[in-house]
Amino acid sequence: MTRAQWPGWPRTLFARLILILFLGLMLAQVLSFSLTLSERDDAFSTMMTGYINREVSISVAFLDHLPPDERAKWLPRLARRTYGFILGPGVAGPSPETRLSTAVAAITRGLDNRYPLTINAVPGLQEHLQVHLRLSDGSPLTIDYRPLPGIPVSPWLPLMMLGQLIVLGVCAWFAVRLATRPLKLLAQAADTLGPDMKTTRLAESGPTEVAHAAKAFNAMQDRISTYMTERIQILAAISHDLQTPITRMRLRADLMDDNALQPKFQQDLREMEALVREGVTYARTLHGAVEAPLRIDPDALLESLVSDYTDAGQAVTLQGKIGTPLLARPQALHRVLGNLVDNALKFSGASEIVVDTSQTGHVTIAVLDRGPGIPAEEIDAVFQPFYRVEASRNRDSGGTGLGLAIARQLALAMNATLSLHNRVGGGLEARLTLQMQ
Repeated sequence: MTRAQWPGWPRTLFARLILILFLGLMLAQVLSFSLTLSERDDAFSTMMTGYINREVSISVAFLDHLPPDERAKWLPRLARRTYGFILGPGVAGPSPETRLSTAVAAITRGLDNRYPLTINAVPGLQEHLQVHLRLSDGSPLTIDYRPLPGIPVSPWLPLMMLGQLIVLGVCAWFAVRLATRPLKLLAQAADTLGPDMKTTRLAESGPTEVAHAAKAFNAMQDRISTYMTERIQILAAISHDLQTPITRMRLRADLMDDNALQPKFQQDLREMEALVREGVTYARTLHGAVEAPLRIDPDALLESLVSDYTDAGQAVTLQGKIGTPLLARPQALHRVLGNLVDNALKFSGASEIVVDTSQTGHVTIAVLDRGPGIPAEEIDAVFQPFYRVEASRNRDSGGTGLGLAIARQLALAMNATLSLHNRVGGGLEARLTLQMQ
């Protein structure tokens, strides 16, 4: 399983970079905070042991020099947060744990072996230790040491940590957006790059890498536009030059005395004219449709199309309605549907147009027939120019091989999709999907 297939792994580059940067910065922040707390804990422990070393030795020496009857009233004044004094033998217990040995060593060093000491731990909810000694007059004195449960933390520290995480998140979002925005603009420009080459040029500004990519993309658009313009000019010139010899050949065919060959020559000339006409139409669709999008009544267009076929005696029916205006190129839409219906009539003798608006934001116009269909391995290939499924290459049944290619190009110009599907029980479904705008 690749990283892109991990469950929960974001699909967009923007989200992935945000996740990686934010988690990395957050981990670095947590490690830094942990190291700071550890260093603070060590410094605090060192400070506390030095403090206990001095204060305990001073307090014991002070109590030793006081009269026995005055020592009790000084005990509260000498007590500190971590330790206090008891005029008595204290409580017996086991030897202290290793984690308390630092405080034991500090107290031992402070008293400097001037007093015999015994040290034991006092079990309980909060384990602490007691140091037992006797003063110069033989009076027992117990030092009750209670270690702090942890270093005190300021109440504003969690809020500060939360604020830092928010700042990190905002900075990561801004940095990733700054890095991925040129990619998004480039992808949008590539998506809108159609045959008409009328896309918005990318601004050649910003960081060096972004400006270089934008400049290269704009240069690519210019080269493609030049190639497409040259292609349509060449095809237009060829079609124009072919019209004259074809016309002369038709005149000569009309003057032929051989009645057997004359129909054959005329048929060949009609096929040549159709091929030239379809070739020019296909070239124009590649170069881009000059027809401007209009808000039309698609139901009226479909009904008019069906009426034209039924008036000509063709078996074409319409099922369903769109029921709302549609932004489209009416001539291109009429040409696409006409090509699809012509194919259906050619191979099955009848065609059915079905409108489906169940998909939100889209409308599907399907042209159905009960012809032989298309082999599954050739469905994509039939959209190629001059490709015909029939091996015979017979134009009477196979056509010029440009009808579906023209329909596909016109569909792309309308920002629509055209696909073919074999029907259950035989036949073909040509499905045109338009966006509802």
